[in-house]
Amino acid sequence: MANESSYKDKKVITIGIVKELTGLSERQIRYYEERKLIFPDRTPGGSRRYSFADVEQLVEIANKIEDGVQTYEIRQEMIREKKRTDEEAHKKMIQGQLNARFGVRKY
Repeated sequence: MANESSYKDKKVITIGIVKELTGLSERQIRYYEERKLIFPDRTPGGSRRYSFADVEQLVEIANKIEDGVQTYEIRQEMIREKKRTDEEAHKKMIQGQLNARFGVRKY
């Protein structure tokens, strides 16, 4: 089976469909992009394209906003989460290299 998350990351959904899926207005979606909370791709004609992962992220953002969290706080949490994820991936890579070097195998 292909990578399970690959379809979730493909940027193919228009802003109109995102609007329908999330219940957000186009203005809200664009605002979250301006605040660097979401990063759609652009077609050669300039239209935004979103992924299913983006849709999920927008719903999470909207829920946090509804709970009173500021966009700045959401962005800072996204930065911290990315850093944690990068650090975990780096640790796994180093562990894999050490395992390969010393012949350690997991079964």
